[in-house]
Amino acid sequence: MIVTMLLGLLAILFLYFLFYFVRDLIAHRHDLGYGSWPVNLGIGFIVDFFDVFGIGSFATSTMLLNVTKQLKHDKHLPGILNVAFTIPVMMEAYIFIKNVEVEPITLFSLIFAAIIGAAIGGRLVPKLPERKVQTYLGLALLVTAVLMIGKQTGFIDFLGSGNTAVGLEGGKLIIAIVLNFIFGALMTLGCGLYAPCMVMVFMLGMNPIVAFPVMMGSAAALMPVAAKEFIMAGDYARKISLAFTISGIAGVLVAANLIVNMDLKLLTWVIIVVVIYTGITYIRKGLKNKGDIPKAGQEA
Repeated sequence: MIVTMLLGLLAILFLYFLFYFVRDLIAHRHDLGYGSWPVNLGIGFIVDFFDVFGIGSFATSTMLLNVTKQLKHDKHLPGILNVAFTIPVMMEAYIFIKNVEVEPITLFSLIFAAIIGAAIGGRLVPKLPERKVQTYLGLALLVTAVLMIGKQTGFIDFLGSGNTAVGLEGGKLIIAIVLNFIFGALMTLGCGLYAPCMVMVFMLGMNPIVAFPVMMGSAAALMPVAAKEFIMAGDYARKISLAFTISGIAGVLVAANLIVNMDLKLLTWVIIVVVIYTGITYIRKGLKNKGDIPKAGQEA
């Protein structure tokens, strides 16, 4: 029942976004603006493929757009990032919620906590020192990655063994709800939810793949509303966003199939690599603090 409700909510949000997106594209069908179809179709596939694995698409697409010199107006970047990835992320959420076994109360509680955290964080979190938060979060992820490696290799046994649970209850569920609330709030500082969520799921003894429906569902519930505002304002590059969306769907389907059928141990090592990569990225962002990646849609 709860899973059906979640999928129903995603369907409503999808139609809500699609209405504005398609209407705007039709209105400008004779001139979709700048950008190369082949280049941006390639970028869309690559970044959405890796987004499924937990490597956020905002940073990678920003880098590739700059390298390929596709972005003519910097003011369009936040809109591109939010509009272009809404449909692929919603597909990710649907696929993982539908195909990964998760205890319904756990799934609903964690997604809802992230949404509330993002809503409240939009008002409170920006007052925090962004540079310090990013740096400390990056360091925390690297330390946790070391613990995960220790647990995975058997060198650290006080964390227990297993990672087969598909749900939480009691104190562990409360801890997870509080943490995902915090992760949702930190999204307003440009700190993605993916890597921290992966760590949380693993350290609480759950099957690592459980993180995917939780984090994808959280992002999918947030992005359509943010993206619609950019569409209404016309502050995005239509051709680039459409190219990203089209090829991104293909990238999601390929990557999701790999993850759903991946061996548990191999998946855990993939997550560890993502956590290390993300930790280093946050530390670099914290030290530079140039605001290179727009936060308007809160990259997951």
